[in-house]
Parts: sequence; C-alpha cells; structure tokens
Amino acid sequence: MRQARAGAGLAGALLALTACTSTVSGAASPVPGGTGDASGGGHAGTTTAACEWVAARSGNPYAVEVAPPDDEVPAEGTAALRMTTSLGELVLTLDRAGAPCAAASMVHLAGLGFFDGSACHREVDSAGLQVLQCGDPTGTGAGGPTYAFPTEVDGSETYPRGTIAMANSGQGLDGSQFFLVWGDSELPPDYTVVGTVDDAGLAVLDVVAANGNDGSLDPSPGGGAPTVPVTVTAMTPVG
Repeated sequence: MRQARAGAGLAGALLALTACTSTVSGAASPVPGGTGDASGGGHAGTTTAACEWVAARSGNPYAVEVAPPDDEVPAEGTAALRMTTSLGELVLTLDRAGAPCAAASMVHLAGLGFFDGSACHREVDSAGLQVLQCGDPTGTGAGGPTYAFPTEVDGSETYPRGTIAMANSGQGLDGSQFFLVWGDSELPPDYTVVGTVDDAGLAVLDVVAANGNDGSLDPSPGGGAPTVPVTVTAMTPVG
C-alpha cells in the first residue's frame, strides 16, 4: 500500500473513461425478495440490491448508447462469464453479494454483446501494478456505456493475483472498464472488487504479461497497449 500511495501514477492510473456526472448519492442497498430476470433483476425469494444508475458525462464521443440494467439486481451468490479472447479463454466469477451493481452491469453488458470485438487496451507490468485493462468497446481507453454507477467499496479492498476490479477515474463512479490482476497489485481501496479469474484465465494473463506492452502510456498513467494484441471476441454467460 505504501508503494501505491507514494507513486502518484498508481492511484490515478486506472482510468475508467466513463466521464461521468459530478453528483453521486448512495450505493447498493440490500432489498429482501423481489422479482426480475437473469440479466440484472432480482429473483423471487432471493436477496436483491437497489442500484443507482446515473448518466455518464455528456459530450464524450466514445460513450456507447446503452440502457442500464434494472434498478433491482441479485445480491447473493455468483454469476460467471466466459471471456473468450484472441489468446485464450478466461472464466470470470462475479461476486453478486460483494458488488451487486458491478456484477449486474457486467452480466447485462455481456448479454448485449457490448464487449464483443473490443481490445484490451492497456497492460501494466510495473512494480506494485500488474494488470490487463479491458472493457472499452472503442478500444481507445476513453469509452464506456452512457450510464455509470457508484463505486462499491468499503475500504477493505485488496488486489491480489486473480482479482477482477472496476477501473474508475476517481470520481466515485464505475462504467464498463475493468482490470484483471495477474500479479499482486498495491492500490488504495478505491476500486470495486467484482470477482476473480479462474486458473486457466490466469495462465492466459501470464502470457499477456510475458509479451509486455509498448510503453505508449508511460510515464503516466503507465504501461501501454499489449505488445501482442488482446481482443475480447465474446463474453458469454457460463451455465
């Protein structure tokens, strides 16, 4: 943590590009019961959470028009997505209890094909920050959906190898961009931890890490495009 706080590049390095509204109020609130569908709404007899979807900052030419999920989403158990890439498959297990809104958003966007054909635009292999950043359908590092939602953190978040977390621009809002941690990373607890990567997926990330990056984003925010391009060809539900 000392390294992350001392290095100005780490805390501000993971940019969500969801240039968002300046007002954020509240976070996910547990709601018992409820009904809905598997793409984001709750299910009868299960715990759900109320999510606040807000408009991303207007005027961003890289924002992709898409409606948000239902306001009420599952808040227990997990959801799994198969992330098929040009270098192999990763299974992402999403924590609906710990980050219900982020998990619901990823499942929702995956169902819409939002991630399909997108490039993972940034790889970082510096001491204390070892990640692959994906989730921008434009591949520019500035894209995302036209909605955002409050970051789901409580100050206890850590980012060991295998973590999936939401990138953000420091305004307390998340969008579609996420980072996959291939090496223990020392970051402040400002990023929603939404799940974990399976062992096969970690092997894919190790290949990405070995290939390195082109340094195009050094010195700030750091890293660059993967030397061997990583394209998300499909993101689909598992099971």
